[in-house]
Amino acid sequence: MSFFRELFGMKKRVGFFSFTCCEGCSISFIETLNIKFEEYLSKIKIVNFRALKKEDKIRRMEIAFVEGAISTESEVRKLKEIRSKAKKLVALGSGAANGYPSNQRNKFSNEKKRFIQPLLVRFRQNKTIEPLKTYVKVDDEINGCPVEEKDIMRKMEEYLA
Repeated sequence: MSFFRELFGMKKRVGFFSFTCCEGCSISFIETLNIKFEEYLSKIKIVNFRALKKEDKIRRMEIAFVEGAISTESEVRKLKEIRSKAKKLVALGSGAANGYPSNQRNKFSNEKKRFIQPLLVRFRQNKTIEPLKTYVKVDDEINGCPVEEKDIMRKMEEYLA
């Protein structure tokens, strides 16, 4: 397929998605553009990225980079839609890969859990916060909180080769 991509100038369609997190991994990717903008511009088409595009419709893509843990049923539904439209799904950062640091509330004492229960109900939060792999197949991960630019670049090199 890479032969055809080069021959016909096809770009890989890529999406970036954020769930329960600080969005530091998205910022790390944006920072990589300071170094790799021209190269990435010639090889990828960003079809979803809230920080760069206003449109919310989830498009078909070769690679979905997903950051953050899952904390609501609406996030579960959106994650499943992303998975259904992506050939590869990459857990971007610790939150996506293992739920941390957002999932710290899963380990609260029973007293603290009772105390926050009204907030969980009010904001439609799930009982626990989980990593992506709890709900969908994850093809790859880039760990870190936030991920380091060099790790994103290394993975992008693999996917764009």
